[in-house]
Amino acid sequence: MVLAGLSLVVLNGMGFARYMEHEGHWITGMSNQVVWGVPHLFAIFLIVTASGVLNVASMSSVFGKTEYRVWARLSGLLAVTLLLGGLLVLVLDLGRPDRLIIAMTHYNFKSVFAWNIFLYTGFLLVVSVYLWMMFEPRMNRFAKVSGTLAFTWRIVLTTGTGLIFGFLVARQAYDTALMAPLFIAMSLSWGTAFFILFLCALSRRSAGMGQRPVLERLARLTGMFTVAVLFFTMLFHLAGLYGAEHHGFEQFILVEGGRYTTLFWAGHVIAGSLVPLCLLFYPAPLSTGRLVTASSLIIAGGFAQLYVIIIGGQAYPLEMFPGKVVSSGFFDGVIASYRPSIAEVSLGAGGMAFSILVSLLAMRVLPFLPDDARPLDEPNDAR
Repeated sequence: MVLAGLSLVVLNGMGFARYMEHEGHWITGMSNQVVWGVPHLFAIFLIVTASGVLNVASMSSVFGKTEYRVWARLSGLLAVTLLLGGLLVLVLDLGRPDRLIIAMTHYNFKSVFAWNIFLYTGFLLVVSVYLWMMFEPRMNRFAKVSGTLAFTWRIVLTTGTGLIFGFLVARQAYDTALMAPLFIAMSLSWGTAFFILFLCALSRRSAGMGQRPVLERLARLTGMFTVAVLFFTMLFHLAGLYGAEHHGFEQFILVEGGRYTTLFWAGHVIAGSLVPLCLLFYPAPLSTGRLVTASSLIIAGGFAQLYVIIIGGQAYPLEMFPGKVVSSGFFDGVIASYRPSIAEVSLGAGGMAFSILVSLLAMRVLPFLPDDARPLDEPNDAR
């Protein structure tokens, strides 16, 4: 039933992607002002989370934490599938996916997008080799080396994703190298929270998983990573308030932005950060319900934060000539309107469902789970 439900979500997303390709992007909420919509929000979330979900494997191979070793293969699998889901959403949102071959054969190395093509494909290759080293007993001795390479590559990948925005000097919302450490912190927080949710979902279908100590350690790590996200978010806005050219945008996001201000304070800061921190660090023993609630809120707060960064950053009008008054008939000084359409949401949800679907199918084919975590309905001889 789970596979059937995920398949329906994927097919629904593919159908709307075909509809968008046939009709054009006028059916979406995107416009000449807001050119990156909800599909990009889902895509970037999946790409950033793919980097962070590799935390478990990195702690085992790179930092020598043996208690995470049994979950390292599952961590690597999720890293690959989440990245594939994010890239799938990006490709289908282009409107002409067949023209992707042009982007892969003609490079402008002054553009960070060209760098990311190598970073994303390289990440898939590096993590695939890392998984091979963990699966093949004769190659286990190389797992630490390949794990270290994967750890380094994912930090560079997340840095490149953050610099997509950090190098956009034309937008007052971006234009700062602080985007790189902010995205690294977000990947660590969201990836660990996603892994916790996935592991808790598996525990409802598996016997003898014995994952409780691992979950408690991951909960503490998630809390620390969430604090890091709050710190870099605060630093980002303090830097904006310090520079006079960013005062207008900071006032827009922090005070006068309507739904963007609400999403920032209520969605990201309170519900997505402070409440999960209270749940994770409450002195009473950590229950599964609190852990699932905190992780879910962190994921939801991540979507709210990306909505503010991506959509809110584009909605704020461009300042074409700082210090000058510009007058024309093309929305000068006007906050851009954006309402996501069902096609955009369906495409993004389809990409996320694709990642989970491929993960579950791969787990039925290869032993990504430890021997005592096989699904209850799996034959005994398969155990």
